[in-house]
Amino acid sequence: MKVHFHFKVTCNWDDEARVWYVAESNVPGLSAEAPTVEAMNQLLSVRIPELVELNMRDFDPDNACFELVTRQHLRFAAVA
Repeated sequence: MKVHFHFKVTCNWDDEARVWYVAESNVPGLSAEAPTVEAMNQLLSVRIPELVELNMRDFDPDNACFELVTRQHLRFAAVA
């Protein structure tokens, strides 16, 4: 019986460092930073399977997915 794996990663924007970083995740040991959401997606596509394979014997990357949630605090534009 195949087990379906669903991982959720929440990334926040660090305005000072100008990078997206992993703020929350259900992947043990996951840590990452990237300059764009697209770069973070590519990085996580490689890093998550690597970490999970180390910790789970029955992991099948063909039967897994991850959800990438991004959060960024934005200020309202000044009204003239």
